Amino acid sequence: MWYWLFKYIFMGPLLSLLGRPKVEGLEHLPHSGAAILASNHLAVADSFYLPLVVSRRITFLAKAEYFTGTGIKGWFTRWFYTVAGQVPIDRTDADSAQSALNTAGRILGEGKLLGMYPEGTRSPDGRLYKGKTGLARLALQTGVPVIPVAMIGTDVVNPPGSKMWRFGRVQVKFGKPMDFSRFEGLAGNRFIERAVIDEVMYELMRLSGQEYVDLYATDIKEGRADDAMKPSARMPEVAAG
Repeated sequence: MWYWLFKYIFMGPLLSLLGRPKVEGLEHLPHSGAAILASNHLAVADSFYLPLVVSRRITFLAKAEYFTGTGIKGWFTRWFYTVAGQVPIDRTDADSAQSALNTAGRILGEGKLLGMYPEGTRSPDGRLYKGKTGLARLALQTGVPVIPVAMIGTDVVNPPGSKMWRFGRVQVKFGKPMDFSRFEGLAGNRFIERAVIDEVMYELMRLSGQEYVDLYATDIKEGRADDAMKPSARMPEVAAG
């Protein structure tokens, strides 16, 4: 109940006023059954505008730090992200990564929509970064379709690093469902998983119009790939159908 009150009463009208969201390709979303919504990630607002324009409930995997705060602020943050449809995951090591995939698999097994950011973190500069293969493994293990989603303009409404939200124009573009059944039984093969996620990132690049950088966004944020700040013309490789 809190999810729908949050969406339609508490936050929905304000988000609509600030971002005046425009939606394309909504017909590509299934009316029922599981699917992975693979989105680019420009701002925290992505996790609120995407559910706003979709009639079905979307569950996101969120970092556990959002749910571990103390005091009144910690309680409010935990409540806020919970009613927004987010589930905490630990991302600290390989075991926690597998646990996150297990949680995601359970959500999809219940026939729900799962929102994922294949870049693993928000873009540091508005460009599209290399996707991580967890989404690919999940898609291959579950056999559910992957629907690419391009968020545009959320970083204007909700500038990264700023606590202030601004007026702007948000666009949400849904691509056609991507079927990877041709790779059935190959989950765990790192070459196949890389081919799958590169195909997803190519669609995100095409939908969003972002420049693609063939490095992980986390490496940029942690200063491990300073050369990525130079423009890169390389696009993700796409597996042959």
